[in-house]
Amino acid sequence: MVDFILTDIEGTTTSVAFVYDTLFPYFSAHLPDFVAQHADDAEVQAILAETLTQPEARALEQAEEAVAALIEWTEKDLKIPVLKKMQGLVWKNGYKEGQIKGHVYADVLPNLEKWQKQGCQFGIYSSGSVAAQKLLFGYSIFGDLRSFFSYYFDTAVGAKREENAYRRIQNEIGRPSHQILFLSDVEAELDAARAAGMKTTQLVREATQPSSRHPQALTFDDIQLDNY
Repeated sequence: MVDFILTDIEGTTTSVAFVYDTLFPYFSAHLPDFVAQHADDAEVQAILAETLTQPEARALEQAEEAVAALIEWTEKDLKIPVLKKMQGLVWKNGYKEGQIKGHVYADVLPNLEKWQKQGCQFGIYSSGSVAAQKLLFGYSIFGDLRSFFSYYFDTAVGAKREENAYRRIQNEIGRPSHQILFLSDVEAELDAARAAGMKTTQLVREATQPSSRHPQALTFDDIQLDNY
């Protein structure tokens, strides 16, 4: 019996459009002013310095060039850890000022409440940083949902299409892999989770490409834990 649900965010709990049409444009529009206003902030300056050392930076030398590179990488949706750090800082500012509210599908909260009453625990695994994950759920359109989640994982544990990443997560959670259900819209991620012994279900929302290799659900309402 499944007693732990590990879920992706983008395309699963949250609209892909929120990421591309709200979060990314907000970051690109506000990054230059944010950096200027935090010129004496050691964390911000350390991220800029780290940006200049990335292979993708192509021998950039100035902080202004680092800002331009971070915006370019955002537009390309690159999964670079230093980019995720800076995005988290800028989005934090936006969430706290009420300029951003995290999108969560309407079917998510009622089912989290139902499954929690059935003894289930929850975790997040997303390519976005743990800090960004907590902001999205902490400042969601349905209020602060962080209390539902016992674990947060990002690419520090490994790439989402790698089997070993899910084995590390399973070890951290401390449950047999067959008691963990992984939810995602991406077939390759589901393949990796299944290879690690987890149960899987694909959320087929919006423009998701359906997979023939995994059980499917249009919304969280379609997921019945007794079926696993």
